[in-house]
Amino acid sequence: MAKNIKKQSQKFSTEQFLESINNHTITVGVIGLGYVGLPIAVEYAKLGISTIGFDIDNKKIDILQSGGNYIMDIDSTLVASVVAEKYLQPTTEFSRLAECDVIYICVPTPFTPNKDPDISYIIQSTEAVADSLRLGQLIILKSTTFPGTTTKYVQPILEKKGLIIGKDFFLAFSPERIDPGNTTWHTGNTPIVAGGVTKWCTTLACAAHGLIVSKVIPVSSPNVAEMEKLLENIFRSVNIALVNELAQLCDRIGVNIWEVVEAAGTKPFGFMPFFPGPGIGGHCILIDPYYLSWMAREYDFETNFITLAAEVNESMPFYVRSMIEREVARQPITLSTAKVLLLGMAFKRDVDDLRHSPALKVAELMIQDGIKNVKYFDPYIPTVQVHDKILKSEKSLTAETLKNYDIVVITTDHSCYDYEMIVKHSKVVIDTRNACKKVKGTKKNVVLLGSGS
Repeated sequence: MAKNIKKQSQKFSTEQFLESINNHTITVGVIGLGYVGLPIAVEYAKLGISTIGFDIDNKKIDILQSGGNYIMDIDSTLVASVVAEKYLQPTTEFSRLAECDVIYICVPTPFTPNKDPDISYIIQSTEAVADSLRLGQLIILKSTTFPGTTTKYVQPILEKKGLIIGKDFFLAFSPERIDPGNTTWHTGNTPIVAGGVTKWCTTLACAAHGLIVSKVIPVSSPNVAEMEKLLENIFRSVNIALVNELAQLCDRIGVNIWEVVEAAGTKPFGFMPFFPGPGIGGHCILIDPYYLSWMAREYDFETNFITLAAEVNESMPFYVRSMIEREVARQPITLSTAKVLLLGMAFKRDVDDLRHSPALKVAELMIQDGIKNVKYFDPYIPTVQVHDKILKSEKSLTAETLKNYDIVVITTDHSCYDYEMIVKHSKVVIDTRNACKKVKGTKKNVVLLGSGS
């Protein structure tokens, strides 16, 4: 077996592989057709490059095969076109990985209930790749994870067949930089980094990315690329935690944190504005501090500062709950009779992404505390599940709808909301996003997180 591999490897040319990438004569495989994987697959397919999209979710595959689309940031017409022309072939048949020259792994990396990393999807995907691994394949891991995942977990699985990394096959890590809802920065124009196990791994990973990304920055190793991704997100986590904690302090001492941040933002150097809110959501910012903290303990190191910041951010839905219950206490109602409307379930403005949304946690806490009449309105998300309850979005947001509720909570500041109407027709508005700042006239019924009042 080893002799056969060696004989075959002599026929394989790394230079020819690079040439085939540059000539668009490769077949690309993408494992995981979510917010990261599908945009990558579509970018290759629209260039006329044969692309196979893999997912274990039959529902996603059925939607794509019928020319549909489930991600807002991608042009649905483009998806339908590349599928119809067979440039993008969605499938659940992982045996077809053998057909692919370049394989992206874009699967979720959640954490366990105890906040330990769960890289089981990466392991399962890697094992699927290993089952059909052949000469001349480049595997690029894009799932956010802790330093060492590529070399300590992915590489050994792929090497079991006896193929030589950097010569027979190639492996790199290149973190995703997807920002859902961002119309300025997208897959094609957002610079990315790539770090391979060997120099050829890096070279080929940069070349493959270079077909669809305007700028690729090579780094010396997968570990650097993995740590770089964590730094990006932990930087945001720490700074958001800072203003979240200051917002709570400002509420006690009577200072408006929003005005403070705006004033500090006039400094032309050495300051970057971050803003408070009901908590953080999405896949990365909430999870990454715990991934790094878990890994650091292997080296007898505690990331106290980073972990504390994560805890502050996770405490914000509890703070919003206390704001809601305080306003309930000020009205002639009880928790069991209070009617509360949450405006926005998505984790950020103008997206349909529910991942780790703080609004979900706020709803969960209210229901736990006995507030039975919890409803929401989000034009992007028709239904959500909170524990064993299925909540349906209000069909529309009208003056009559608002008057039916004792408290309206702005948890996600969607652009489509009419904030003038919301303030005018609501009894009490709890604004966790400073969404009502442009509303003119009296706003005595608005309770702003961090306003100091």
